[in-house]
Amino acid sequence: MKQLVVLLAVRSRAEWIMASGVIAGLIYCAAYLYQNNYLPPPFFYEPDDTFADWFNTAFWARQPGSYDTWKTVYPPLSFVLIRFLGIDSCYPDRRSYDFSAGLAARSCDWLGVVMIFAIFFLNLWLVWRVYRKNDRATAIPRTICLGLGMPMAYALERGNLVMLSFTFLVLGVAPLLRSARLKWLAVGLAVNLKVYLIVAPAMLILKRRWRWAECALLSVVLVYMASYAILGRGTPAEIFENIRDFAQLPSGQVLDQWYTTTYQPILKLINEGTFPLAGLIGSRNVDLAQFILPLLVLSAQGGIVMALAATAIRPEVVPTYRVVTLGILLALITTEPGGYTMMYFMLFVLLEPWRGVARRWAITMCYILAVPLDIVIDKTFPMPRETYFGGGTSTMINYYVTLGPFIRPLLIMTIAYALSALTVVTVWKDVRADGWSRRWRFRRDAPLLPMVARPAPPRNGA
Repeated sequence: MKQLVVLLAVRSRAEWIMASGVIAGLIYCAAYLYQNNYLPPPFFYEPDDTFADWFNTAFWARQPGSYDTWKTVYPPLSFVLIRFLGIDSCYPDRRSYDFSAGLAARSCDWLGVVMIFAIFFLNLWLVWRVYRKNDRATAIPRTICLGLGMPMAYALERGNLVMLSFTFLVLGVAPLLRSARLKWLAVGLAVNLKVYLIVAPAMLILKRRWRWAECALLSVVLVYMASYAILGRGTPAEIFENIRDFAQLPSGQVLDQWYTTTYQPILKLINEGTFPLAGLIGSRNVDLAQFILPLLVLSAQGGIVMALAATAIRPEVVPTYRVVTLGILLALITTEPGGYTMMYFMLFVLLEPWRGVARRWAITMCYILAVPLDIVIDKTFPMPRETYFGGGTSTMINYYVTLGPFIRPLLIMTIAYALSALTVVTVWKDVRADGWSRRWRFRRDAPLLPMVARPAPPRNGA
């Protein structure tokens, strides 16, 4: 008993120390903002673009050209919801040729600004509820990590709908709502805001939760049909075409690497860009990066696929939150949806107990990724820019090449490595112990492995 108390104290102290690093980073960012009227890296490099993701979407929600002119990849629900969260009179029918036309509404649409912060604080409260229910001892530091960390803070600065999709994701998969129907609806809303979240309900198929997965996926379809009927545009063909066009855009400048989660932008910069990366890290290292980085991505993807296959063999020994984590990691490692999407897998990683090397590593990486700071390794050209927090005044902005884009994707992949290995080892131990034979409810399922003892009925009183 005494050893358990000591272990809990050490665990709590370690996480509080890491959470204090997140708080220290936020204090530094606030001081930097107060002094310079713009946020330091890794926040977005355009200081006048604050809340742009919200207000540009709100503008095009009131215009007919969102899919053929603005080339958005958002499903119709994004435009349906955001139109009700703002003031119509602040978005007159003008400047439709300007892809950032919504920025002019920031000083008028006070309701939109209020809704951005309301969603942010709602998420903070929901995260605290989830972690308090999971483990009271680590609830506060883990809430700081996810609710106030860099991914959520970055989404707040951008005003991105990733925050609203996160709200629905928490309501849909976390143990907060009692009604299964409300959970299915929340999952449908989340997926219709960010399509790659489709992996969350799909992963439950591996857990053999057939009804839950089917109803959640049906909710996705019904929510899409309803939102499409309301908006009148945004067919699957239009969305797919815009996603394809967006994926083919070149990454021609170093600023495109500002807050990334994969090595795709760096590889595009090497192959297509004009920034002299070889002069910064050497031509030999550039050639080495072209060879090693794709191998790292493939190895992480392969490890996740192995872990998911192992889960299908022994679904009961792998917790649901781990399966969803692996699915989201696979989606985020394969694509480049932006740094704020790290909040999705961090939500589930921080449900893991502080036990064992793999879990501790994954949790520690989440705390490191949550620190809102970056390390400058080189300086690029200064440029005059208007600043939103400075009231539109122009100032000289120093742009930097930072370490984050080079190591952040690797840190994310190490989380995938750790949890994948843990899952495979857990399943292997269960196979060796013949755990299948003790799970009567799987008696009609295929065992998926040869020479496996069939489940036996439970004994009376067992």
